[in-house]
Order: sequence, then structure tokens, then C-alpha cells
Amino acid sequence: MSKENQDVPLNAIRAFVMIARNGGVSGAARALGTTQSSVSRHLSVLEHYLGEQLLARRGRTSGLTDFGRSFVSVVGDSLDTICFTAQRMRRSQQSASNRIVVRTSLSTFAYTILIPNLESFSAQTGGALVDVMTSMAPPTAHDGFDILLTRDLDLAEPGAHWDIHEERVVCVGAPSHVAKKGAGALRTMPILTITSRPDILPNWLNAMDLSPDQIQLGARYDHHYLALPAVTTGRCLLVAPEIIVSGLVRDRVLQIVPGSQTPSGMHYRAYVVDRTPNIVLARSFCRWLGRLCRNSVTPEER
Repeated sequence: MSKENQDVPLNAIRAFVMIARNGGVSGAARALGTTQSSVSRHLSVLEHYLGEQLLARRGRTSGLTDFGRSFVSVVGDSLDTICFTAQRMRRSQQSASNRIVVRTSLSTFAYTILIPNLESFSAQTGGALVDVMTSMAPPTAHDGFDILLTRDLDLAEPGAHWDIHEERVVCVGAPSHVAKKGAGALRTMPILTITSRPDILPNWLNAMDLSPDQIQLGARYDHHYLALPAVTTGRCLLVAPEIIVSGLVRDRVLQIVPGSQTPSGMHYRAYVVDRTPNIVLARSFCRWLGRLCRNSVTPEER
């Protein structure tokens, strides 16, 4: 078959665009979730099809050729348009099935509060399905979601928002330890550190009129949901949003250190993007989520 009659290698074009955007073959492989050898094969196919070298190899490094830069500048935006259009049309088809996608940066909140209660929302809305994805990255208009649930991310595209929860933080530990030591536990037991919330411990210490040298720093965890098993079973404390530990406190799995509650200054918000094809269901979800948050903290805990 002559080159003129060959099909355009669309998968190879996509692989090359990812090479250009991720700084090389290895970065493209990570972004695509495939192997470097697979990406390299796609690159060879595209270079053969175009009859031009796209990547100039210089020892251990590589960079785009002039032709490669010109090619990606032309096809990159077009590829984004194709992917975005396909996502929107796919979502339009799915909207008839009573389904929404929720993207959130609040992984522990999703794990402890949102997901365990989704069956209730589904029952109230005639079997609606809610897909949940977590990400700390800034959202873009190309991301396929209907609702953004966040504490610290901004939505650049048009959309309405609901204030669903005003965050308070508390210090908790196993009842067997806290009951004996009371507020004295703050100075005698190590406090776990959560790397995804570097703000929470310094702000809490300031509100408690404590300095870092007055406490013991314990082990570090990426997220609160990873630290919860450690604090429920170990000789340590955890400063956490009250809403995510309220169930464990009610079940007497954890106990709040007396006098350790304080506002964090953070607000949980739910954004409904204007582009969603299922605006009514998305708005219903936000109202339901606000009620869920209010009911998740008892009047005594508030």
C-alpha cells in the first residue's frame, strides 16, 4: 500500500502530542498509562508516515525538531477539541440514564461521609448513579465532571455554587488514652501529621495557643483517611476536620480531647458547571449534600 493510501495513525499522533507535552517518551508513557516501548513504537510509526523526524535525540536527552514543533502546534489543539467533544457527547448520552460525575479534592470526606451515603441519594432520586473521582489538581473545562466538591480549588468556568459546610477541626485519640489524660494528652502524646493538609496543624496550634515545641510530632500520612486506623488503635492523636471523625466519636471509637475544637476558616463548596447535561440532578445533589453535612455533626458536637 502506498503511503498516500495509508490510514492516518491517530493513536500515534496522540502519543506524539503526549511526548511533546510531557517532556519525552517516559513522561508520555506515564500520562498514557502504557510502556515506553509502546510510545516509542507509535513515534516510529508517525515518523515513517510523515517522512520526517519529530524527535531529535542528543545522547541521553531528546527534544522536538522544528518539524515536530510545527506539527504538534497544529494537531494538539485539534486533538483536544476532538476529545472534549467526544466526552460531552458521551455525557449527553449518559444523562438520560440519570447519572452525574462528582470530582472532589476532599478524599477523606468522600471516603467517610459522601460515599457511604450515596445509596440514600440514589433512593431519593429514582436510582441515580453518582460517579466519584478525586484529584488535587486544578480543574479545567476539558475535565469530564458535573460537580466540583472542594475546599481549596477554584472553578474557572461558569457554574453555580453551594456552601455546604463550614469546617471545624478537633483533636482526637483513642478513648482509653484521652479519658485518662484529658487536655494533658496534647503535651504528652505524639500528634500525627497530614501532608495533604499542611495548614491544619499550624492553624490549630495557633488557635490553641500552643507552640510547635510544646507538642510531639508523630508519624506522617498523606491523607486523614490513612491516619484514622493509626489513631484509633495507637498511642497518638490526630487533628482532623470534625465532620470526618464525628461518626467515630459517636460510636466511641475516638474521643475528642477536651477544649480542642476550633474553626479552621475553611468552607466546603459544591460547584455545578453550566455545561452539565443533567443540571436538575446536579443541583439536587448539592442540596442533598448540604443536608447531609448538617446532619453529620450532632448539635452537641457543633
